[in-house]
Amino acid sequence: MPRILVVGRTGQLGTALAEALPATSWPHHLMEAPELDLTQAASIAAALAATKPELVINAAAYTAVDAAETHVELAHAINATGPGLLAQAAAAAGAAIIHISTDYVFDGSQGPWREHDTPAPLGVYGATKLAGEQAVAAANPRHAIIRTAWVCSATGHNFLKTMLRLGETHEELRVVADQQGAPTFADDLAAAIITMAPRVVAGQGTGLFHLTGAPATTWHGFAEAIFAEAAKHGRKTPLVHPITTAEYPTPARRPADSRLECSRITALHGVQPADWRLSLARAVERLLKE
Repeated sequence: MPRILVVGRTGQLGTALAEALPATSWPHHLMEAPELDLTQAASIAAALAATKPELVINAAAYTAVDAAETHVELAHAINATGPGLLAQAAAAAGAAIIHISTDYVFDGSQGPWREHDTPAPLGVYGATKLAGEQAVAAANPRHAIIRTAWVCSATGHNFLKTMLRLGETHEELRVVADQQGAPTFADDLAAAIITMAPRVVAGQGTGLFHLTGAPATTWHGFAEAIFAEAAKHGRKTPLVHPITTAEYPTPARRPADSRLECSRITALHGVQPADWRLSLARAVERLLKE
């Protein structure tokens, strides 16, 4: 029964962990700024002293991909320096750490990506998340770093909720169809972390892992699946036109191929990529009931 501290209480993953952890009967605390400020070493030390965790789960991040291009220092403080400080403090306190990273560490040129493939981030967000991985690995030998992609849930801000909202007011939508990846639902990610936790605390099954949902799709394919699921609940279905990335320019470049190869986490922890289509059905039902 490891004592757990989750950093990033109100994010999508933090919320999913808050919902899942009570069933484990493990003692746990969930914190975020200002209670635990990742940019302040003293704040981190105080939080760990108060909670005495055996495992720290860092679910916090600066995830505004486009805004990161202009808020470089803030993104670096939260995504790179902060995780390093957190991992260092955890090591000093005798705690292991599970840290969440991203497909954006890759340039998207040739997926599916394996853990040992050379990162080449296209923008500030990916670069700061890569620096965070490196800082965590250097600071705490009992670490598990999980790269994931396309995270969504029934809470927070994400593609699923955006599509459902736009579908209510638009007859037609244009969605990028030349970026590949796989939606990863936060509750599936939380379940995987809980499965991994005891072994990581014991110093087993550590290192770098990839985990997304399955199977691979495109943003356009995901949008069509969202509306097909919503239609089962009586929602109208807009016409979804496929477009290219070039037709939807953004300040930050997105990786064209975000597929992550996930066999290592299966081999070492028995965690299988969840079928995102089943997870989508759960999330849409929850959202539309609310």
